[in-house]
Amino acid sequence: MKNRFSVRAFLLASLGIFLSLPNAEATSQSNLTVELDGLKNQGGQVCLSLFSSSQGFPDQKESALQTQCVRLGKDSPKITFENLIPGNYAVAVFHDANSDQTLNLNSLGIPTEGFGFSRNPAIFAGPPQFDDTAVVVATAQNNIQIKLQYLWNLNQ
Repeated sequence: MKNRFSVRAFLLASLGIFLSLPNAEATSQSNLTVELDGLKNQGGQVCLSLFSSSQGFPDQKESALQTQCVRLGKDSPKITFENLIPGNYAVAVFHDANSDQTLNLNSLGIPTEGFGFSRNPAIFAGPPQFDDTAVVVATAQNNIQIKLQYLWNLNQ
C-alpha cells in the first residue's frame, strides 16, 4: 500500500513539474522582416498588413493579424512583424504618399499610389489571392523583399 502511494505521489509531482514548464509554442515564435524595393520617393509613409488567412486579404486591414505604418526617411525601411507562430502569412503594402492611411484609387479603381505583395505576384486584373502571396514562416527570423508597383501615377 505504501508503494502505491509513493508511485501516485511521484506521478502527481511529475505532472506538476510538466505543467509548470514553458509552453513549447511560446518558445517557437518567429519574426518576419519585410524589405521594400522600388519606392518612387521618400514622401509620406508605407502601410503594411499581415494576414494569416485569405479572410479580408488584401485590403481589409481590420482582418489583418498585424498592421504597421512607417514614416519614410532617407533609407528604405525594413519592417518587422514579431511574435508569429510558424505558418503561412501574406503581406500587403502600399506607399501612402499623402499619409491618409488609405490606398487611393482613381475613378476606375486603379491604385494611384504604389503597392506590393509578398512573393511579388504579377498583377493583371485585380489583387492577387492569398495563396499566390503566402510565405512560410518557420524559423526564428524570416526575411522577404517586396517590390512596389506604381500603375497609374508614375510621378509618385
